[in-house]
Amino acid sequence: MIREYYEAVCAGKETRANLIALRSAVKDEKEKRAFAYLLGGDFTVLCRLLEHEDPKVRKNAALLLGEMESEDVLPILFDAYKKEQTLFVRPDYLKAIGEMDCEPYLDEMEEQLERLRTKELLPEEKKHISAEMRMLQGILLKHRKPQPHPFTGYDQEESMLLLVNREQTRAVAEGIKEGTHTLLKGGIRIKDARIGKILPVRTYSELLFPIRTKSLPVNAPEEIGKQLAASEMTDLMARLHDGKAPYYFRIEPKGLEEAKKGVWIRKVSDALEQESQASWINSVSNYEAEIRLLMKKDGTMAAFLRLYTIEDRRFAYRKESIGSSMKPVNAALCVQLARPWMKEDAQILDPFCGVGTLLIERNRALAAKTMYGLDIFGDAIEKAKSNTARANCRVNYIQRDFFTFEHDYLFDEIITDLPQVSGTRPKEEIHHLYLDFFEKAQQHLNDGGIVILYAAYPQYAAEAVRRYDNFRMEKTFLLNEKTKMTLCIARYNKK
Repeated sequence: MIREYYEAVCAGKETRANLIALRSAVKDEKEKRAFAYLLGGDFTVLCRLLEHEDPKVRKNAALLLGEMESEDVLPILFDAYKKEQTLFVRPDYLKAIGEMDCEPYLDEMEEQLERLRTKELLPEEKKHISAEMRMLQGILLKHRKPQPHPFTGYDQEESMLLLVNREQTRAVAEGIKEGTHTLLKGGIRIKDARIGKILPVRTYSELLFPIRTKSLPVNAPEEIGKQLAASEMTDLMARLHDGKAPYYFRIEPKGLEEAKKGVWIRKVSDALEQESQASWINSVSNYEAEIRLLMKKDGTMAAFLRLYTIEDRRFAYRKESIGSSMKPVNAALCVQLARPWMKEDAQILDPFCGVGTLLIERNRALAAKTMYGLDIFGDAIEKAKSNTARANCRVNYIQRDFFTFEHDYLFDEIITDLPQVSGTRPKEEIHHLYLDFFEKAQQHLNDGGIVILYAAYPQYAAEAVRRYDNFRMEKTFLLNEKTKMTLCIARYNKK
């Protein structure tokens, strides 16, 4: 059908409809090659249509030329873009141009973007000029990546919000020795603390900076953009970084319906760029800050800033992982909760060590004497060795099934994350695994030794402790109300 569509276009028959049909067809790579072969490098007909009286014909001709990715037509497309007076067509010219090497035209695009930013927009112009600005900005960022602003605010005292384990907020707060703390549901608000003293805390998942604004009604995205521009956000960035604006951002709304996000985000972003006079620029991939907007029960939103200019070095050792790997922040929390039951210079065994995260975090909390890690998966063992070397830690890793493992001496502590139900491990098998684990653990523990167990099925751990009366459950810590993930601490005493 490619030939029929193109011949109809050449003959001037239902030009717009046939251009649309051609555009749809060439999305298939095979059809695109067939069309390129048919054209034989002659784009005269399509280029002539850039002067057609119907703006939708001009639009579709430009987009089709862009699909063909021929640098020969770039000067013609750019000239047509500059002459185009119909606002809704201009972004499509840029979409076509953006597929090509438009380096020679970047200065002109930058000048055009500045003109549009300072232009007083009529209500009927706003949608299309905003779309043109987004296209221009996207092309410029693709070819001229901005230099990131170095973070320098380590000694600054700023209000911060730490997102932490919802069930263990108090325990996390007890490990923070700087500033004053207010406990929230799933978070800790911190004041009067230097940023550099909070960053190393190992038990938070994210650090956010609250942004004070007037009311941010969720159903008024343009107003949200204006309020963000008028807020302290720009001053905060200036205090914490070298260099001047612009700052590059992305918007992340939480609690908004997925279907509404795209248009809503564009409206907030466009308003923020315009009201801040381009001190803030929306960027798909080169952003330095995420503006996090959280839905509140009253229909308004709270604003926070997450900075990607701050390098998180807490778990820099964990370069390697597998699908079932424990998150380092969860391992750090488990170790902090279990700290009162640990002893220095202990001999430690992890029978299901994965990539070594729990052992590394255990040793960071309190130095061990010797550590052994077992896993049946060779890939996990190799990755554990790599992570452990980066952590400057010593662990003896062995590819071995725990249930056939033998050792010359006993251990003071077994710490592990037991496997969970999966497609290859049904629930009944995991049930038996818990029981077998506690039975086998008795062969490897010193009198008074402890088991620190990150348990997806705490009921199975409790059943095992009841079955083997050499064990006593010392403490359990609920980590997730929904999944019932629990940290179990049991002590072993020989009879």
